[in-house]
Amino acid sequence: LKTTDSLQRSKIEVSPRLRKVEVKRSYLRNRQAFLYGAAYCLCSYSMVLLNKLVLTGFNLDAGESFMFYQNLVSVAIIYTLKACGYITTEPLTWKLVSIWFPVNLIFVGILLSSIMSLKYVDIGMLTIMKNLANLITAVGDMYLFRKQHNLQMWISLLLMIVSTNYGGLTDLAFSGISYAWQVTNCLLIAGYTLTLRKTMDGARKATQSGNLSEYSMVLLNNSLSLPLGLGLAFLFKEVDYLLSSLVVRSSMFWFVSTLTRFVGLAISLTSMWFLKETDPTTY
Repeated sequence: LKTTDSLQRSKIEVSPRLRKVEVKRSYLRNRQAFLYGAAYCLCSYSMVLLNKLVLTGFNLDAGESFMFYQNLVSVAIIYTLKACGYITTEPLTWKLVSIWFPVNLIFVGILLSSIMSLKYVDIGMLTIMKNLANLITAVGDMYLFRKQHNLQMWISLLLMIVSTNYGGLTDLAFSGISYAWQVTNCLLIAGYTLTLRKTMDGARKATQSGNLSEYSMVLLNNSLSLPLGLGLAFLFKEVDYLLSSLVVRSSMFWFVSTLTRFVGLAISLTSMWFLKETDPTTY
């Protein structure tokens, strides 16, 4: 009886400690998710500004080639870090590639549609129109993953939709082509967000170690994008345009173009970190 009483007393004493530990863990998870989200937002909007600078500031008319160069630089950065021993990546097996390839097609579509829409629409309007992707993702999250959203979430989404419509009505530089590209971009972003989490889980099972780091996922995305980007560049005859264009002789053009890829790499990493800590709708 004494032993039973002492055990019960110890449980009562330990219970508040366990609660404090759990509260501390929850706080750390929330803080980590917030930091990843803030980093992702900062990188994302920096990327929009830099892409706009390249496409309009240098009057570049080769979106597919620009995408190919960005992906090439990302692959080079990853392999350089790996060679220096800073990171490790999983071998690119056919099984892993086959699982990742569908989501990679969406990834390429996002890059292309974003570049094409930036050629015709200003940054402010593009930022507002991106809110449409949030609504599509939230609805998809409900039907695909049975996620229930609270009233505050729906009010936030409603305000985003109102701002998008109001912004469109007052857009003096309205362009049907840009709006079509941006709507396509929103659909692809929603599809990518909803499928990435599931693809990440499936890809982990196909690796030798049973784990798939963010660097491996970035390498997969950008490596698989290279043949697609190169094929599109030849299809739209951008190679001939670049060979005769004066913009490729500008050192500043190459500096800014390379800088976009460093930011793009940061976007890929922070988005995957953020998605691991939250759900598609919050992301």
